[in-house]
Formats: sequence, C-alpha cells, structure tokens
Amino acid sequence: MGTPELLRTLVAFDTTSHRSNLDLIRWVADYLDRPGITVRLIHSDDGAKANLLATLGPPVAGGIVLSGHTDVVPVGDQHWDTDPYTLVERGGRLHGRGAVDMKGFIAACLAAVPGWCGLRLSRPIHLALSYDEEVGCLGVPRLIAALSDTLPLPALAIVGEPTQMRIGLAHRGFYGHRTVFHGRPAHSSDPTLGASAIEPAAGLIAHLARLARTRQGRGRRTTFNVGRVNGGTALNIVPACCEVVWEFRPTDDASAAFVRAEVERMLAAVPPGVAVESAQLAAVPALATDRGSVAATLARRLGGLWPPGEIAFGTEAGFFQQAGIPAIVCGPGAIAQAHQPNEWIDVRELAAADRFLAGVGGWATAG
Repeated sequence: MGTPELLRTLVAFDTTSHRSNLDLIRWVADYLDRPGITVRLIHSDDGAKANLLATLGPPVAGGIVLSGHTDVVPVGDQHWDTDPYTLVERGGRLHGRGAVDMKGFIAACLAAVPGWCGLRLSRPIHLALSYDEEVGCLGVPRLIAALSDTLPLPALAIVGEPTQMRIGLAHRGFYGHRTVFHGRPAHSSDPTLGASAIEPAAGLIAHLARLARTRQGRGRRTTFNVGRVNGGTALNIVPACCEVVWEFRPTDDASAAFVRAEVERMLAAVPPGVAVESAQLAAVPALATDRGSVAATLARRLGGLWPPGEIAFGTEAGFFQQAGIPAIVCGPGAIAQAHQPNEWIDVRELAAADRFLAGVGGWATAG
C-alpha cells in the first residue's frame, strides 16, 4: 500500500487521547510482522494503551529513530463537512482527523518499510510510535526508556510533527500545573473571621503576569497562560477554595528552574489560614539542537528543508535529547491545519515525506 492508502487505514482508528490506541497499534504490529523486523509493545500501567518500538536492520549503535504519536485531539465541539474518521480527498488535500497531526508521517514511515526490507541495512531504522502525546507526552518517556535499556544508542531521532518538511532545531518546553488554595469560609459581613482562598489565587495569577512581562524581549521568550480558574460559593461567603490551572513554556532548563523558584517563593508567602497544594500535570522539556550539529547536517542530507524553521509547539524531541539521542523535528504538512475541523494534509507533502524516508533507507545502507 502507498502512503495515502495507509493513511486512510490509520485515520479510521479513533485514537482520541481519552480512548485506547490498541486497535491501531495491533494493526501496525501485524503490518510489521516481516522477516528482519523486531517489534515490541510497551504498555501503559493499566494496559489500555501501548507504545510500539520496531527495529529494522542490525542491532548496532548509530541508527535513526523515526518518532510519531498515535493519539489525536477530539472532534466533539467541531463542525466537520465529512466523517472525521473517513479520509476524503478534495483538490489534492486529504481530510481526516489526524491526517496532518500526525498520522501522515506514520503512514509514510509504514509505506517505506517494504523498500527498507529489500535493502542490506548496515545501521538500524527504529520506528517509535507513542500514546498520549496530545495530553502531555505521557507515553514517550516509557518508550525511550525501553529503547535505551534494550538497544545501542541511535545517532539521531527525527520527530515527524508537521513542519512542511523544514528542519526544526528548537522549541520551548511545556509545563502544566494545578494549584489549589484552601482557605476558611465565613459570612462576608465580617471577612476577618475567614481566610479567602481567592485572594492568594489572584496573587498567583498576578505574579505569573509579572513574570511574563519580565521575560519579554529575550529572544524565544518564556510564555505563560492561565487556562482555568474555579473558586468560591456565593457573593456573601468568604471563599474556602480556589483552583488555578496554569502553564508556562520555557526556552530552556534554566528558564524553567527560574520560574519554578519564583512561583515557590510566592506560594510560600500566602496569608495565614490558607493552605496550598500544587501538582504538575504535564512536563515536556525544551529542545535545543545546534545548527552545525551532526543531527542537523544529517537531516539536511536526507532532504529536510533549510534554513531551520521556527517551532512554536512542543514535541517529544526534548525527551530524546535528554536521553542522549540528538533530535530534530521534521515532518509533512502544516501545523496550521492541526487540531482544526476538516483537518487536512496536501498529497504533495506526503510525496516529500516519501522521498525523505527513501533517503533514510539509503543512509542506513551506506554504513
């Protein structure tokens, strides 16, 4: 099957993050059941989801990892002209949930497999398909741990998020938090008898706004967002509880550490009678790869477009980099189409991915 046909099959699996991805993973495992390919599934704790790690070629160091996530975002609040899980072609565009983010890249990888199997590979090609990327890259750390424990270190990881095949060398991290303030309720006729939970919550929000202002004008600046605030009972009751769900996106580890220290300092100074509990909801490290690195040079040789493009979104590439595997981002399609109703990918982008992955096979053969 070619890439569009494989994409049609993948889109038909509803792998929205709150659902299981096992049907898709098992289908891919069956597709990869060929001589010379080793396939391993790495399940979530509850067994409802799984990563897939497949290796073609010899189990030696210096291979290449092609990484993609299998989950997609919901369609519930969107108006689609067609069934989101039936791939439809219109004017050279293939429409369907996950077509660009990022089943198109996975389909191109699978379409390249028969050709790779016909080569005498001197370096391995690893396919790494993960779960729950859209809700915080929850599956990929377990996948990378399995790769590191069982296989020699690869030379490069390519994350196939949509960049229109332009090489991406850096992106910000993503850290999500839920902070809950517990005060003491009282009749509002005498607020001193209680302890407001909303006032320190408002203080946190103002503190994040100040941090955002101080981080402006520093290149790829750290950004902040308060996504949800929920607290209070009635107009005439001192609020006993207030929840703030917020996130920040740092440019590097030093920026992340600075923000954490600043927030911890603020939370340590909440008024008497107020307790605070804070939990991290998501942690995705930033990516920073040098323009002159071996990883960047190799990606250019394979056909990735140059100069490198700006990446505003996060990916699992930072996790590979933390594990000692150089990483870049390069995949078919435009991120502007991701998460949208009538999501689509241009067939020409898939053809460019096919050429890029043919280059991967040539590189792995050259040795």
